[in-house]
Amino acid sequence: MWSAPFYELDGQLAIALPDARAVFTTVSAGDVRETADAIGERLGVRLARAKQVHGSAVISVAGPTAPLKDADAIVTTTPGLAPMVLTADCVPIVIAGGGAVAAVHAGWKGLRDGVIAAAVEELRAVAADNDAPLVAAIGPSAGSCCYEVGEDLHEVFAARGEDFRDGDNLDLHAIAARQLRDAGVARVIDSKICTICSDPAVFFSHRRDDGQTGRQGALVWLT
Repeated sequence: MWSAPFYELDGQLAIALPDARAVFTTVSAGDVRETADAIGERLGVRLARAKQVHGSAVISVAGPTAPLKDADAIVTTTPGLAPMVLTADCVPIVIAGGGAVAAVHAGWKGLRDGVIAAAVEELRAVAADNDAPLVAAIGPSAGSCCYEVGEDLHEVFAARGEDFRDGDNLDLHAIAARQLRDAGVARVIDSKICTICSDPAVFFSHRRDDGQTGRQGALVWLT
């Protein structure tokens, strides 16, 4: 169903990363706001989550997080602990390398404000080998085929040398990939899946469903 190196794991989109595994959930896992604990139990991991605020804050954690802190990226070096972010058109990104992993929630505001660079910097800071090559995977999110935005937003990214447009549409995947590479990530793997025009039975989409929709989860853990 999925293009390599992605593969299906219990109906979910999965990928192997350096000493790690990541999963991007589908509708079959339900609305992750309600089913996160069950997903963690099924995968045999503990979850670390944050209160997502469309910003650039990053937290490093050694165990499950409660109460939730405001952050849009979570980093850990603890095996079996899975940082998780929730999305429904924003870009979910997982990063691994050097004995550390990160999960990143990157909407256009987070991409504008530097959440990716901040996450990579924190991952490098806590990694056992901070010179190890990093690998990132970009999960399903709004694609350039469907994500129409105003000219003011195009200008924000164009002013930074990130003019990735297709007519009136903006390519969040391409912006995320550029920022990952600029931050020093050695390999970037893009799912190239658009949530907006995807089958509603497979992925939730905030824009397609006029805000009345569930959330996917993106989680990654050291194996």
